[in-house]
Amino acid sequence: MAQSIDDKFGDLPTTKLVSAPGAKGHFALVVVEGIDTGARLELDGAQPTRVLLGQGPACELKLTDPTVSRRHAAVEQVGDRLLLVDLRSSNGTFVERLAIHEALLAGGERVRLGQTVIEVLRLDGRRASPPAAQGFGAVVGASDAMRRLYPLCERLAQSQVPLVIEGETGTGKEVLAEALHERGPRASGPFVVFDCTALAPNLMEAALFGHERGAYTGAVSAHAGVFEEAHKGTLLIDEIGDLDINLQAKLLRAIQSSEVRRLGGTKWLKVDVRVIAATRRDLDREVQAGRFRDDLFFRVAVARVELPALRSRDGDVPLLAQHFWSQMGGAGPVSEALLVRYADYAWPGNVRELHNAVARQLALGDLAPGDLAEAAAEPASAPGLDEVERVLALDLPLAVARQKLVETFERRYVERVLRLHNGHVAKAAAASGVARRYFQLLKARQGR
Repeated sequence: MAQSIDDKFGDLPTTKLVSAPGAKGHFALVVVEGIDTGARLELDGAQPTRVLLGQGPACELKLTDPTVSRRHAAVEQVGDRLLLVDLRSSNGTFVERLAIHEALLAGGERVRLGQTVIEVLRLDGRRASPPAAQGFGAVVGASDAMRRLYPLCERLAQSQVPLVIEGETGTGKEVLAEALHERGPRASGPFVVFDCTALAPNLMEAALFGHERGAYTGAVSAHAGVFEEAHKGTLLIDEIGDLDINLQAKLLRAIQSSEVRRLGGTKWLKVDVRVIAATRRDLDREVQAGRFRDDLFFRVAVARVELPALRSRDGDVPLLAQHFWSQMGGAGPVSEALLVRYADYAWPGNVRELHNAVARQLALGDLAPGDLAEAAAEPASAPGLDEVERVLALDLPLAVARQKLVETFERRYVERVLRLHNGHVAKAAAASGVARRYFQLLKARQGR
């Protein structure tokens, strides 16, 4: 008599993990040949994520086979199948003796990594039902892709471990980070955002760790860095994948030792900070390419959450459109015609683009552009070009010139949105599509 799956593998060690949005199957990866025979990884359909296979400590299915790379391959669930991706491994990834870069698996296949053979088992009928919640703090979404995230988010909110939030631009990574902060034990402490793309490289170290008076030309007074500002709270390092490689070692030391030293200073300052990182980049590939330190990756990626793109969130576009419409003072429900237009659009800018489209519709009404793609691509209006020309005329280095324009834009933007909302910070932040605490940080910069 043929053995059932449970009879055959029921006594093997099991690592429970969860799979991708819209999953219709429950899969197990079981090592059936090689020195790791018996290792098993289950994907039970409870959370969208990509899992790693390899020798490295960040891998969910960790193998000791020396012919397997540190990050050999990745698996994620796409609908009712598994997407297997080779991560530029040294010895390749094979499905039924065929070398692959990417392959969709339905169950029943054998995958070879080095000298290790993994059997892909389909365990239908055991899929976990997503929770009924339609949001987590300020994060809104009722699709399966989002609802499967909320139980994990609840656990992470109560945790102190470093966390990486991954996702395309505009998916709401900062909003999720602030929601985790506000629902956790550090809620009474500060929530500080450091954007790795907003400063010139020569200004980054001082912004992160602070500086003493006279530390460099222009440092006329001492200034605390974001680690000190976030003491007893949470520090979001946004777009950490863009952080200069030379600063990554210093950031690693600050996170490991919970202490910082200001530029020009001699004392180490103890800080109590939970670090959350966010990135639009694939950090696994950045590590393999040598652009991101693997030791920093292991330190910040103790936990990982991947926010799905809006195009993968079935049914969330009308829900979010109505949410933004009401949040920004729109009367009544959004018209069916407008919801149909929104539902037919791909939203490459994700939730941020939808927010801006709703804001534009509220402001312009019938005058709003009918084509959403054209509206999103509209260039900035002529006013302000004078400022560009003025900065260009100074013949500054690129990074310095860019920073001056960013500062000018932020100042004008904050002034305008506050004026539109009668100085109400919470409403201005909501209309801007950014977290309230980050908006307060922008506002504070204008007063410096």
